[in-house]
Amino acid sequence: MRTTRPFAARARVAAVIGASALLLAACGDAGSSGSGGEEDTAGTQDTAADGEPQTIVVGASPTPHAEILEFVQENLAEDAGFTLEIVEYTDYVQPNVQLAEGELDANFFQHLPYYEAEVAEKGYDFAHFEGVHIEPYGVYSDSVESLDELPDGAQVGVPNDPSNQARALELLADEGLFTLADVADPTIFDVADNPKDVELVELEAAQLVRSLQDFDAAVINGNYALEADLNPAEDAIVTESGEGNPYANLLAVRAEDVEDPAILALDEALHSEDVRSFVEERWPDAEIIPAF
Repeated sequence: MRTTRPFAARARVAAVIGASALLLAACGDAGSSGSGGEEDTAGTQDTAADGEPQTIVVGASPTPHAEILEFVQENLAEDAGFTLEIVEYTDYVQPNVQLAEGELDANFFQHLPYYEAEVAEKGYDFAHFEGVHIEPYGVYSDSVESLDELPDGAQVGVPNDPSNQARALELLADEGLFTLADVADPTIFDVADNPKDVELVELEAAQLVRSLQDFDAAVINGNYALEADLNPAEDAIVTESGEGNPYANLLAVRAEDVEDPAILALDEALHSEDVRSFVEERWPDAEIIPAF
């Protein structure tokens, strides 16, 4: 992990990638995979010895990830010996790209199945910590109030990335809209019995909420729903259960930084009782659920 680089340079980077850089909050707790890099860890310790807090540049989705990080920055970071620079992203691709390229020290936007699919496909040398929160998936519609009301041949939007698509399809199957073949990560081609002849339409996850009016229904990630002022607890016609949910969002870093003291302190803060209380108070209707 790097020591602080001039903010102007980071601002230029943020402009190039189309994200907004803010000197704001972050959170954490240890429990990860991979091995740490001795050279980077030593650099962080030197900085701490000089009495200067280590700056951690974290890529995050605006809601709820950046909000949680802002809470950490404002309430926990100083005592923990680090400060956060938060770079917001509105897509699921660039946070991992920028982490791999060294423009970020960590990212906080993805759940474990997505992380594992990205690492397997792209060959990223990453490590991750334990899950922080769950964003329950919801099925939303502007035209019906239940899946039973969907007409024959209805168009239903689902995410186009493999891990989120599997999650969306399993939610719809659990609600009885169709059945799925017995495969580990189902895709739209694994629908078996489809009595309503539902047409599943793939779209980038971030686009589904913006295109909701174009579908009879759509399965939308919790963070994108919240950003569009949709409350999963009130506006979704079906909501995913948080109990035993494997899709907890986590902090990811380059493998060489997994034992960096500042990163460990961030993860510890993210798993603190302070963060748990913040999440429960900020989203009292279980729109966001602590995963620890």
